[in-house]
Amino acid sequence: MTGTMVFDPIIPIWLLAALSLLCGVAVSFALWRGLNGWGWRGLAGIVVLGALAGPVWQTENRAPLSDIVLMLVDQSASQRLSVRAAQTDAAAQALQSRLEARSNTEVRRIPIRDTNGDGGTEMMAALSEALAQEPQGRIAGIVALSDGQIHDMPLAPELPAPFHLLLSGQSEDWDRRLIVRNAPAFAILGEPVTLTLRIEDSGAAPQNVDRVPLDISVDGGESERFMVPIDRDIELPVTLPHGGRNVIQFTVPVTDGELTDRNNAALVQINGVRDRLRVLLVSGEPHPGGRTWRNLLKSDASVDLVHFTILRPPEKQDGVPVSELSLIAFPTRELFLEKVEDFDLIIFDRYQRRGILPSLYLENVAQYVRNGGAVLVAAGPDYASADSIYRSPLSEVLPASPTARVVEEAFRAEISELGQRHPVTTGLPMEGDWGRWLRQVEVTPDEGDVLMTGSDNRPLLVLNRVGEGRVALLASDHAWLWARGFEGGGPQLELLRRLAHWMMGEPELEEETLWAEPTGQNLRIIRRSLSEEVGEVTITTPSGDIETLSMSEVSPGQFETRFEGAEIGLYRLSQDDKETVVGLGPAAPREFEQTIASAEILAPLLEATRGGVLRLEDGVPSVRNVREGRPAAGRNWIGLTPREAYETLDVARAPLLPAWLVLLLASGFILTGWLREGRS
Repeated sequence: MTGTMVFDPIIPIWLLAALSLLCGVAVSFALWRGLNGWGWRGLAGIVVLGALAGPVWQTENRAPLSDIVLMLVDQSASQRLSVRAAQTDAAAQALQSRLEARSNTEVRRIPIRDTNGDGGTEMMAALSEALAQEPQGRIAGIVALSDGQIHDMPLAPELPAPFHLLLSGQSEDWDRRLIVRNAPAFAILGEPVTLTLRIEDSGAAPQNVDRVPLDISVDGGESERFMVPIDRDIELPVTLPHGGRNVIQFTVPVTDGELTDRNNAALVQINGVRDRLRVLLVSGEPHPGGRTWRNLLKSDASVDLVHFTILRPPEKQDGVPVSELSLIAFPTRELFLEKVEDFDLIIFDRYQRRGILPSLYLENVAQYVRNGGAVLVAAGPDYASADSIYRSPLSEVLPASPTARVVEEAFRAEISELGQRHPVTTGLPMEGDWGRWLRQVEVTPDEGDVLMTGSDNRPLLVLNRVGEGRVALLASDHAWLWARGFEGGGPQLELLRRLAHWMMGEPELEEETLWAEPTGQNLRIIRRSLSEEVGEVTITTPSGDIETLSMSEVSPGQFETRFEGAEIGLYRLSQDDKETVVGLGPAAPREFEQTIASAEILAPLLEATRGGVLRLEDGVPSVRNVREGRPAAGRNWIGLTPREAYETLDVARAPLLPAWLVLLLASGFILTGWLREGRS
C-alpha cells in the first residue's frame, strides 16, 4: 500500500494560473496601501486556489512483478562442432537452475536454430521478437550462450538491460578454410577467367605450415593436386573445357585437429558460352534466298560472317579482262585448306561443282566435319543435277542422296514424329500456320534423323552426326519465303538459330542429354531423349549414398523428376550412358565460413550495456545484482539489474480539501481580515 498526493484541477491550468496572478496582484496592492488584513485575505485566496487545483490523496494497492531474464541458446549448425553442443546444453541447464533459484526471477529460454536456406544464425531477429513479447520494464538481463558467430547484427535492437555472452568452444580450437572469390556465372569458351583462391588458418592453428595441398577436379572427374601457400591470395586462370555448365571443385584435405571439413571445399559452377560464331557462307549463285541468308546471319551480333557468292563461274567467258572486273577473287586455298578449322559452321547455299573447289578442298571439308566441324547444305535444283555437291568427296558425310528429281509444287513444311521430340524442331513458333514453300529436292536419307517433311511426306530437313562433327541438309531453297512473310511466313530465324547451336554442340539443344537445375535443397532432374521411354536415374550423394528415381515424360522428348537433397555438396547423376554432376547448395555454408568462437561480432552490444564475455570452458558464472549504469560483469560473474516492477491492483482517492472545509476556511480568513481592517 502506497500513498501519494496528486492534483486534479477542476478548471483549466491557464485559468488557474490567471486567477493566481490576479490574487497575487490584489494582495500586493493591499500590502502597498498598508491594509492590516492583507495577510488574511492572501490566506483566503490560497485556500480557494488550492481547492480549484483539486488536491487528492491517492493510495495504490500494488503487487510486485518478477524480473525476466532472456537466455538465448544457440543451436545452429556451427554449435554442433566439437563439444560445443554438449557444453552449451549443460551450461544452459546449470544457468537456468541458478536464475530460477533467485527470488522474484523468471527465465525465458529461447533456442536459436538454423534459418531456412543459407541465412546463418539470426540471433538478433529472435531477440527482437522475444523483447516484443515482454514488458521492457521487467527485463533484468540477457544472456547468450553461443560461439558468437551470428549473421544479422545490423538488426540488433535497443536493449533495456545488460547483455552477456557465454562463449562456447575451447581456446585451443583451430580451423582451415578455403575461400573462392571472383567466380563468374558465365565465361567465354577458349578464354581464361581468373579465380582468386585463398586458404586461411584461424584459431590456434599449427605453426610453421607454409604450404598445403589443393585438389582441383572438373565435372567430378579425376582431381589434380597442387601445393599452394596459405594465408595468401592465389590467382588461378581457368579455361572452360566445354559449353554449358562446368562444375569445378576445389578441396583442401582435412588435417587432424580441425574443427570441421565443411569449409575445406568449394564448388564453382560456370556456364561456358561462345563469344563469336564464325560462319562461312558460300552461295553458288545469286538467288532471292542468298540475301535472306546473309541478313539473318548478320542480324545476330554474335556471328562473324564470311560470305562469298560465285557471280562469275569459270565457264562464263564473255571476253571481259579480269583486271577490269570489280570482283573479289575467291580465296579457295586460304579458306578450304589453311583456315577451314577456324570456322564453327560452313554453309553451302545452292552450291554446285563448277571446278572452283577441287576435290582435294572438298575432301578437306569432309575431314573438317569428322574432326568436329559443322556443315549445313541448303539444297536447290543444283543438288539434283549432275554437278551436285553430293557427287564429290562430301558425299561421305552428307546424310541423304539426291534422286535427281525436283518437285515444283507448293507444300507446307511439317515436323515429323521424330522432330516432335528433337530440340531443334520441337515447339517451333506458329506450327501449323506456316506459309508454303514452292520447290523441294527429292532425297533419299542414307542415315541420320529426318526432322521435317515436305511434299508427299518427303524428307525436308535431315540431321546427322559424322565422327566428332555434325551435318544438316535442308532439301529446299525456298526457306527464304518465310523471311519474306509469304502466306504468313514462318520461323526461319528461330530454326536457323537452333540448327546452328545444335551443330555447335550447345548443351541445351542436345537430343540425348541429362542435366539438373538446383533450387535451394531441391533438384529438378531433366533428361532429353529421342526414345519414348527412359530408365531410372541414379543419384550419388556427397556422402556416397545411392538413390534411384523413375522419370516421367512432361513434354515430347523431355523427362523429369525431382529430388530433395539433405546434404550440401556435389551430386552425381547417371542414366544409361549419360552422366552429369551438379552442386547443391554452397560447398561451405554460411554457418561454417567462420567457425572459431569469438565475441568480436557482438562487441557493440556488450559495450553498450556494459555486459561481459566469459568462456564456458571456465565454468558457469555466478549471478549478482548490479545497479543500472554500473559495470555488469566481472571475473566469473555476470550481473542483472533488478527492475522492481509492480502491478497496481486498485487505486483509492480522497480529496484533501472538501467543499465544506474550503468554505469554512475561506470565510474565516476573509472575516478575520475584515475585522482587523475595521478596528484599525
